[in-house]
Amino acid sequence: MQRLIRAVVCCALISSLAACIVTPPPPSRQPQPRPAPAPRPSPQVAAYERMQQIQGRIDNLRRRIDARVDAGYYPPPQGAALHRRLDVIRQESTDMAAQHGGGLSGDEQHVLNQELDTAARAIGE
Repeated sequence: MQRLIRAVVCCALISSLAACIVTPPPPSRQPQPRPAPAPRPSPQVAAYERMQQIQGRIDNLRRRIDARVDAGYYPPPQGAALHRRLDVIRQESTDMAAQHGGGLSGDEQHVLNQELDTAARAIGE
């Protein structure tokens, strides 16, 4: 009888030790929730940023014309003609922007960028 009790106690002790050694199964991987997409600017803000890009580009070309006239690459009358060309493009951009409450559509920006590319080639970029 004592052997039976000892055997039962030993089995209980060994099973409790075995339970401590056995590692639990890894937790099931649940997919991480996707982060929320970055908020897009409103159409008005995007249109305003397009207008600012065009205006900044015109300002850069104006400075480039002034630097080239000062350096003697071409005479002041030719520089004045290039300035007038940029004035026309700036007026076109403000007229287009007035139709959209102060901003430009993507198509209008594309057209103005093409005109500015042509002007930049004339300046000698």
